[in-house]
Amino acid sequence: MTEVTATVTSALEASRQRLDLASPREIAGLAHLELVARHIVEGFLIGLHDSPKRGFSAEFAEDRPYNRGDDLRYLDWKAYARTDRLYIKQFEEETNLRAYLLVDVSRSMAWVSDPERFPTKLEYARLLAASLSLLLVQQSDATGLLAFDEELRAHVAPRTTRRHWRRLVTELTHLAADGRTDAGTALKEMAGRLQRRGLVILISDLLVDPETTRMSLRYLRHRGHEVILFHIMDPGERELPAEGEAIFFDPETGEELGANSAALRRQYREAVQAAIDDWRKEALRWGADYALLTTDTPLGLALRQFLRKRSRLG
Repeated sequence: MTEVTATVTSALEASRQRLDLASPREIAGLAHLELVARHIVEGFLIGLHDSPKRGFSAEFAEDRPYNRGDDLRYLDWKAYARTDRLYIKQFEEETNLRAYLLVDVSRSMAWVSDPERFPTKLEYARLLAASLSLLLVQQSDATGLLAFDEELRAHVAPRTTRRHWRRLVTELTHLAADGRTDAGTALKEMAGRLQRRGLVILISDLLVDPETTRMSLRYLRHRGHEVILFHIMDPGERELPAEGEAIFFDPETGEELGANSAALRRQYREAVQAAIDDWRKEALRWGADYALLTTDTPLGLALRQFLRKRSRLG
């Protein structure tokens, strides 16, 4: 057993639970992202297998209603016997797509309110992207990566092999948070690369220019691409501290502002909730999907949200 494997195994034994249910802070500190992501996805799939609800299949295929002119060789007679309705079998090559993970690596993604309890937003995004990409590759979806701040910082073209997934994870491992955010540039770049139906997964704290970003996302939906927004927030961003005087610092601009946090807590909470509601409503309006994830959310719960939203969009 290698030292890396022993470290992850020790973490599993110490927590006495699957890594997909473990504290993100605990697993973000483990050294080997590839191995951690494998354990997260393995535990997640075991949980789905044990669940009475419909699980996840690595060989993705489904039926669709029969339309006049469809090839009768592909009628699903078993479905007809169960439902008395005609369905056509759709095979893997008909349902597979190209997926791009867009990961925000701007300076604000390095912020954490309590390093003892939470990972940084980028550490959480890295774990999420590695786990999501493995799920996608397992169902033979070509999966790529774009990392961005105000410029593109990494690009891995979509492929379906495990060797390719390991390369993608290596890129994720080397990502560092720096620079301001410009999601619009990354979205435009990615839109030019997706020539046929694709899935775009944006992983960001959404401290971006809202109008530019929404315009780019609407354009992707207009082109027929599926879009999922994972809004990553530190729990400390949902509520201001209860202390009186505080200094508020913008990590991307370096600006500071002194204020009485106790007096601002209610207004701040309402403003944050309004921003969350706006993103959710906008996504719904143009047929995309939105999920808010705080950095204390176990990765297994995040993956469940992905499968639920993916099935609804698809």
